[in-house]
Amino acid sequence: MAPTSKADRKAALDAAAWMFNIVTSVGIIMVNKALMATYGFTFATTLTGLHFATTTLLTLVFRWLGYIQPSHLPLSNLMRFVLFGNLSIVGMNISLMWNSVGFYQVCPIAKLCMIPVSCLLEIVFDKIQYSRATKLSILIVLLGVGICTVTDVSVNMKGLIAAIIAVWSTALQQYYVHFLQKKYSLGSFNLLGHTAPFQAASLLVLGPFVDYWLTNKRVDAFDYNITCVFFIILSCTIAVGTNLSQFICIGRFTAVSFQVIGHMKTILVLALGFFLFGREGLNLHVIFGMILAVLGMIWYGNASSKPGGKERRLSYSSPTNKSQKHGLLAESGDHSDKV
Repeated sequence: MAPTSKADRKAALDAAAWMFNIVTSVGIIMVNKALMATYGFTFATTLTGLHFATTTLLTLVFRWLGYIQPSHLPLSNLMRFVLFGNLSIVGMNISLMWNSVGFYQVCPIAKLCMIPVSCLLEIVFDKIQYSRATKLSILIVLLGVGICTVTDVSVNMKGLIAAIIAVWSTALQQYYVHFLQKKYSLGSFNLLGHTAPFQAASLLVLGPFVDYWLTNKRVDAFDYNITCVFFIILSCTIAVGTNLSQFICIGRFTAVSFQVIGHMKTILVLALGFFLFGREGLNLHVIFGMILAVLGMIWYGNASSKPGGKERRLSYSSPTNKSQKHGLLAESGDHSDKV
């Protein structure tokens, strides 16, 4: 009875973590779309800095209240994480500018590329192997999301380089979330408490300059009205949940699972966009792509959870050598938290 109850509790917590991430992620996209498209606040990098500043304030309050216990994270690991995170944000923004295409054209392509890159990182560093069914389910998800999101896209060499940097840095950052939580036994809020202040400081310093380069507008010269400030505060508030839920999901699962199941957010954003902002662009092949992607996600969840669906390759070397050789996630021990 106890194992069943434990499994049911884990399943409920997993579902709650995914729902938390989906709701906050879709919510912040909708708020930011209104903030940028309707009110003209196009300073995305600076806004992200404000998101991390708000997250930092909340972690400080929680630490003061005793909900976050003191923990240790080596400065070298912290700096690598911040570097990957900031490169991801700036690289994506630069890619959007240099490729001269809309947000909903470039970003799905980058998101699609993150799954193969995340798989490669797990194969190389964690010695993970995927079953045929798991591989096919990932391909189905990629195909479905590609059908319903990728349209007519023109890419130049500079934009392609920026997109490659954004994809690799995002994949490395998400991989590092799982690695750091397992290696140093850090909770999601603990890890945020270490990383958010550095990301906030660096992005708030560099953000205005990056945004001026991208938009030719100064964030300090923007006409701030009450409604715009309200949406900025709302965006920052939701961002705390988005950042926390991302760390929770990647910590409980893996970066690959986060990317695959996370495409549900892409489908929901697309569907809500058609529902709230008009049905232009909605046709049979878009609907077919959505259905195909959802079916692929369901198949992935089922295939990867079966024995052999996604597991670490066994090594015949001694445990000590194995830990040193394959080390990135060797400390994680139990693999039961992956789907």
